[in-house]
Amino acid sequence: MTKEERSRGSGKRLVCRLFPKRMHPLALIPAVLLALAHPAAAACDPPVAVRFAAGASSAELAGGIPRGSLDCFTVTARSGQHLAVSQRPAAGPSNIVMQIYKPGWKITRTDDGPEIAAHALPGAGEGEDAKSWYGRLPASGTYLLVIGTTRGGGEYKVKVEIH
Repeated sequence: MTKEERSRGSGKRLVCRLFPKRMHPLALIPAVLLALAHPAAAACDPPVAVRFAAGASSAELAGGIPRGSLDCFTVTARSGQHLAVSQRPAAGPSNIVMQIYKPGWKITRTDDGPEIAAHALPGAGEGEDAKSWYGRLPASGTYLLVIGTTRGGGEYKVKVEIH
């Protein structure tokens, strides 16, 4: 922050500048948007439960993920129900990927970030870079949905449906 004194009439007035003279205030918009989006996101410790509105069978998750981070959500369902998790259309190519783990998962905090001990649903494991998943759930309980990126950071809109 710079300070500039200007004389006006008989008194002096102190003017504070929030931005350097050469920086346009709009240049900070991307950083501010990412900072605002991330606190609403679901860090993996603890994961955030997906809540469905009364009578609804779907919910939408939205947020932003900085590079190297994960957002984790839980979905409680019964054996035999069908789960669909899909990305909502985004502008340009998406680097958002997901993993879905069967009930019995465990998250451990490490120096390198969260470590997940679990069995993934077919096609939705770590390294499979799933963009969506649909299938019949094999067991009753709480499933873990992990949202991450293949590179850099990213914004996501994901729809979760249970039938």
